[in-house]
Amino acid sequence: MTRRSFSHVTKKRLADDPERRERLAIMQRAMEDMLALSEVRDRMDMTQKQVAETLGVSQANISRIEHEEDLYLSTLRDYVEALGGELQVKAVFEDQEIYLAVPGESRGES
Repeated sequence: MTRRSFSHVTKKRLADDPERRERLAIMQRAMEDMLALSEVRDRMDMTQKQVAETLGVSQANISRIEHEEDLYLSTLRDYVEALGGELQVKAVFEDQEIYLAVPGESRGES
């Protein structure tokens, strides 16, 4: 029996499935288009220390948030608000877009 590496099998699957390749390309483009939290903070001309003071947490905590791969929406909302913004979350479907409530936000807001 021939052993094949995971990357070899994955590359073969992508090569054999044009739909899978296209889905992956779309996801990669979307990820490249997203700004990291630290880039948003830089655009707002704020330091981690300033955001930390606004939120009442340590600068180290802000660094952790900026590098976290999976944040609670409420944490992200607080972070965006500390930068002076408003977090909006929407679900996008073929025929409509629906804004979703962020935890801690009343349904009447937004």
